Amino acid sequence: QVQLVESGGGLVQPGGSLRLSCAASGFIFRRYGMSWYRQAPGRERELVATISGTGDSTNYADSMKDRFTISRDNAKNMVYLQMNSLNPEDTAVYYCYATLKANGYWGQGTQVTVSS
Repeated sequence: QVQLVESGGGLVQPGGSLRLSCAASGFIFRRYGMSWYRQAPGRERELVATISGTGDSTNYADSMKDRFTISRDNAKNMVYLQMNSLNPEDTAVYYCYATLKANGYWGQGTQVTVSS
């Protein structure tokens, strides 16, 4: 079955960086685009970034495009989110998401807290 397992979250000071990882299994990883979403307390889940199956096409939410970088390693079935210049507004649970044909799959999420 499809599994997405995020890791790499934690507590970071404003201005700091984190790299999130998502390990995927149960499907032919290289065939599908992957995404990162986030959900802050009291807010709706929002799209952070997407990457194509080959990795040669990426898209970002406007507020994050200059600070975040999505990437993938198809040999390892991994997708990453490098986050720089973090600020308290980036505090959220970050989720890995896969769209496989008509179905979408979520990971369990990883908490990112930006605070001094």
